[in-house]
Amino acid sequence: MKPRTGDGPLEVTKEGRGIVLRMPLEGGGRLVVEMTPDEVRALGQAIDDCDALKK
Repeated sequence: MKPRTGDGPLEVTKEGRGIVLRMPLEGGGRLVVEMTPDEVRALGQAIDDCDALKK
């Protein structure tokens, strides 16, 4: 995975064997995280289960 700098949109892409999440941050820049497919599924489930998002 190549380091990336600068601003940009929220992105999720497959790169090699991993899935890369690029998330914009307040104040500029982006958080870049490489995850396995299992980790992506676990993150998605954790977001779905978040009480703050439930109506």
